[in-house]
Amino acid sequence: MSSATLLRGLLGLLLLAPIAGSAQVRVTDDISSDVTWTANNEYLLDGLIFVNDGATLTIEPGTVVRGVRDDRITTGDAASALIVRRGGRLVADGENEDGSIDPIIFTAEDDDLSDPFDFASRDRGEWAGIILLGRATTNQPTTDTQIEGIPYDPVAGTGDEALFGGTDDGDDSGVLRYVSVRYSGFSITGQEGDEIQGITLGGVGNGTVIEYVEIFASADDGIEFFGGTVNVKYAAVAFPFDDAFDYDMGWRGKGQFWFTIADTDAAGRGGEHDGGDDGGDDATPYATPIISNATYIGSGPTAPAAGDGNDYAFRMRDGAGGFYFNSIFTAYPDRAIDVENFENAATFDSFTQYGDGNLKVENNLFFDFGRGATFDDITDAGYSDENPTSSGAADDDAFAAYMAGANTIADPMLGGIGRDQSNSLDPRPATTSPAASGADFSFDELDDDFFDEVDFLGAFDPSDDGTLPTWLAGWTALAQTGYLTSAAVANEGTPEAAGLALAVGPNPTRGDATVRFSLDQAQRVEIALYDVLGRRVATVAEGAFAAGAASATVPTATLSTGVYVLRLQGETGAVARQLSVVR
Repeated sequence: MSSATLLRGLLGLLLLAPIAGSAQVRVTDDISSDVTWTANNEYLLDGLIFVNDGATLTIEPGTVVRGVRDDRITTGDAASALIVRRGGRLVADGENEDGSIDPIIFTAEDDDLSDPFDFASRDRGEWAGIILLGRATTNQPTTDTQIEGIPYDPVAGTGDEALFGGTDDGDDSGVLRYVSVRYSGFSITGQEGDEIQGITLGGVGNGTVIEYVEIFASADDGIEFFGGTVNVKYAAVAFPFDDAFDYDMGWRGKGQFWFTIADTDAAGRGGEHDGGDDGGDDATPYATPIISNATYIGSGPTAPAAGDGNDYAFRMRDGAGGFYFNSIFTAYPDRAIDVENFENAATFDSFTQYGDGNLKVENNLFFDFGRGATFDDITDAGYSDENPTSSGAADDDAFAAYMAGANTIADPMLGGIGRDQSNSLDPRPATTSPAASGADFSFDELDDDFFDEVDFLGAFDPSDDGTLPTWLAGWTALAQTGYLTSAAVANEGTPEAAGLALAVGPNPTRGDATVRFSLDQAQRVEIALYDVLGRRVATVAEGAFAAGAASATVPTATLSTGVYVLRLQGETGAVARQLSVVR
């Protein structure tokens, strides 16, 4: 593999800084005809901006869209959000025609993208988020259900109408690809259960494409599915105040390569999974999504209660079904899974779905839960909101036995669970981890072209070839603001075996940096700096060096803000490190 190919695959793009001379376009009116937002402008959402039926909003790769803070909105709305009505389409695709990536970033009005440290993971709720509304089926009594978070009074005729639902499961609301949504989540009314999430999907059909999306620091959920059939692939939710992945109202889509990590100051569940709503717990179609290769990291087994429901990896309730395969769940303060069970044969609940084969949790790896270290400890099939102290001993035992027979408790040996900007997050299992192999795609539910058949459990390939974690690198806030370990930028070969070591600092740097390297034997060495397209931008050092430690200066005066790769090539191997330059 060439250096240029390696770097392109690992990094993706520069940190996005405001484009010199670019204009900020304040958007105050709804979009009623086809419009394109271009990367040479930044767009400010001033209030609730709707893409109306029949209109398509296209957003070019590399475009930055900002939500105006609630106390600065001029339109009279209480929050800023982009809302795509039924029949409207949003095409936000950060992949260029040549395959290079320039992500589309939705962020706060005050977020300085040239400074990785101006906003932190806890600066949530600066604006509302993205809402897609479609015509796919739900299990609600009407095909005209008002989306959560947008007030509407049909009697008084006030408020903004934001209805979803219908009969077209193949409905197409557009494309979200390489989209990062940052510092979102807002409640207009201030009432619990009336929040706008990072990405809200109401009755969205499977004609919609959603892949490579990140929700970073949402003040509520990361992604919430209200019915529909939309599929989601390569999705990351980092540091939400509430749940990472929330579904209800009969969502029946598919998901693969999902990742979440919770913070310790505020956190919810990895998954909050509900079935019915106004239609009752036994309303059809049931919520039966199929999810494979998820990695859910909680706030830690000893973390205190924080946020909304900082307890379980996921909870099944209100008649929810669903399927989890080939996944990793770790570091939650309480149990791994609770299944609602009213212990009443006449009452439909999530335990009924388990008995009917509509709830399966199989070939997954569990580890490090506050409640204990056995499936008897970390599962509960007697829980219900109405009867939270119920023991349900017989059902508990049966469900725990099922879990023990179908899953494993073992350390996934993740590279690092870091929750700050110290380049210490590495969600990839070690190559010797029990998660490094053993994925099973023979389940009937996974017999679908949507799913990529891989060997590993969880969301990330553990292969030690420098691709960690390819699909997060470059375009996400996690990558751009210093959360991912430098191993996420990767090495060619095995530097320890080759006797090479390389470090660079300060990192990020506002001026010149110092590279320190050591060799276990004398050899010729070349150290060069590359941009994310694999182009050499500086030669740092070259020549014959003695065994031992040495250093050199990395000049950055002529470099733009961005992510670069420093690569040492010696006679015995090569090693690379990421360097972030900020201005």
